[in-house]
Amino acid sequence: MDLTDLGFDRWFQEHQSKIDLVEYQIARVTAVDRERYLVRSELNEVPAKLTGKLLFSAESSADLPCVGDWVFVHYHNSDTLAIIHDLFPRKSVLRRKSAGQHIDYQMIAANIDVAFIVQSCDSNFNLRRLERYLVMVNDNNIESIFILSKCDLINPDETEQRILQIRQNNVGIRIFALSNKTGIGLDSFQRVLERGKTYCLLGSSGVGKTTLLNQLLGQEVLQTNTTREKDGKGRHTTSRRQLIVLDNGAMFIDTPGMRELGIIGVNTGIEESFVDIMELSKRCRFTNCTHTMEIGCAIQSAIAKGEVTEDRYHSYLKLMKESEYHEMSYFEKRKKDRQFGKFIKSAMKNNKRK
Repeated sequence: MDLTDLGFDRWFQEHQSKIDLVEYQIARVTAVDRERYLVRSELNEVPAKLTGKLLFSAESSADLPCVGDWVFVHYHNSDTLAIIHDLFPRKSVLRRKSAGQHIDYQMIAANIDVAFIVQSCDSNFNLRRLERYLVMVNDNNIESIFILSKCDLINPDETEQRILQIRQNNVGIRIFALSNKTGIGLDSFQRVLERGKTYCLLGSSGVGKTTLLNQLLGQEVLQTNTTREKDGKGRHTTSRRQLIVLDNGAMFIDTPGMRELGIIGVNTGIEESFVDIMELSKRCRFTNCTHTMEIGCAIQSAIAKGEVTEDRYHSYLKLMKESEYHEMSYFEKRKKDRQFGKFIKSAMKNNKRK
């Protein structure tokens, strides 16, 4: 196996020629569990640690390695331990707002080619949640494919109805309906997986992400738990983010299920996820139309004609407001963090002079 087999494609090779770090070796982060890392090179996979400089110079979690990252390392202890010195430029990154009231980014994975958004045919199926995932994926120029899992729970006509609902809002998205239990749809799904490409599974706990990976691996490598009958929700079986290489050379990043999916500064993702609404807004009579009560608003006209649903329109407004609010809060936080960092550096310099 060489680095191209691990996803080091032409994009990274072109960027490598611009970076003057020839004294280091390149490896890919394959697992992150709190502050513990695994990295993989052409030869092997070993535990890794961050240098103190990299750890303490990071202004946020976005500056630290996440699963899928390419990093510059030195090997020690007969190549059984790697020290991570720096990060390679990222081709793409998946991130969300940190859970709770704290306004910051939480890194999910880096250098993803295709994100599979998974929802199941039980109570987990939710078009508004799907829109949130699409916004997060589209904001980073990652191809998105939808997986409708557990289709054995409903009849074929109901499955087609779910697919029709998705296509009415997201015309261009590719959809796979499959069942880990019966094997329906698994063959056609496996045929889209390419050697050297990195895929990511996104979705709530209990939708069958880990079970699907076990199907692809051909054995029960990853632990799974049953979902609760009363609400169809599962526990967080996957407790860490990890990159897994399949026998056909495709790579999958398994991630914990997400109960919260907050977004920050994702205007590009919203525009790409709501193309229908963005196109309609260009036809409004006034360029500063708020799309609420103005005469000549193309969006309001489309809603009245049934061309755009009220739910989709309100979802668009909600995501825009949430993104803008969190973005303002985030930049205010970064400003305070930088001011505090400057204060600490100044204090340390003064202490050295005494």
